[in-house]
Amino acid sequence: MATLGMSAAEREALETFKQDVVEPSMTSLVILDFWAEWCGPCKQLTPVLEKVAADYADRGVKLVKINVDEQKMIAAQFRVQSIPTVYAIFQGQLVADLTPARTEGQLTRTLDQILAQLPVEGEAQQLEAQIEPLIAMGEEVLAGGDAERAANIFQQIQEMAPDNAEALSGLARALVAAGRPDEAKAVLDTAPESIANDPAIARARSAVELASVAPAGADTAEFEQRIAANPNDHEARYELAGALMARGDRDAAADQLFEIIGRDREWNEGAARKRLLQFMEVVGLEDPWASAQRRRLSAILFT
Repeated sequence: MATLGMSAAEREALETFKQDVVEPSMTSLVILDFWAEWCGPCKQLTPVLEKVAADYADRGVKLVKINVDEQKMIAAQFRVQSIPTVYAIFQGQLVADLTPARTEGQLTRTLDQILAQLPVEGEAQQLEAQIEPLIAMGEEVLAGGDAERAANIFQQIQEMAPDNAEALSGLARALVAAGRPDEAKAVLDTAPESIANDPAIARARSAVELASVAPAGADTAEFEQRIAANPNDHEARYELAGALMARGDRDAAADQLFEIIGRDREWNEGAARKRLLQFMEVVGLEDPWASAQRRRLSAILFT
């Protein structure tokens, strides 16, 4: 904004705008709310904007209110024709018109989309950057078989970020692997509502459920004997698969379930297919093993 020909008051207003909006926007997402005392819709929108801004403060969102009667030059620079007008500013540039969003839900959805695309540096993003390698470490240790150490790592991460779904999931799955499914269930029961339906939490719940029906160390001899006597004893194969999975022999577990599906895919309302999908969820749907089992299952079901 050029300052030539401006009055002292206008130059002061411009300097204030730079300090309150432009400079913070270099790292934060600044919401500009153009309003006036006489504007009824503005007064209705104000508490919504204030709540959302407060909720997103740790993610680098800041709310700045511009009274169009007192700061006419700023309003003119943004070509504000009516109020309320709400803009999002990042690195000194207008990145979104938030004016159509009048409810908390609309605003949060829009902000989530914006924040996913911009390198905003809030406390939440900084914390996420810190814990991301720690989560990777915990997963690596858990995959390596040291469940107790993995549980300790995830416990420390969870204390740093109680609302992190990956950390809570990792802690629960590590506890299951350590033979402590009741503790794992208790951990998941404390999951904040905001992450209760996260896929990572669903994965951990599947691990807890699996541990409840097939505890680690379960004897497989009885099931193997029943299958040897009757290869169509699908119940024995189903139980054997659970025991093998709990033991960590996921290939053998999958083979038993595929045998059931190959012999009678509709047995027990598709129980073998459902259990196989549960195994994949526990391992992680992006895991190469899960991908391989999906291909095997598709080959059976669609041929």
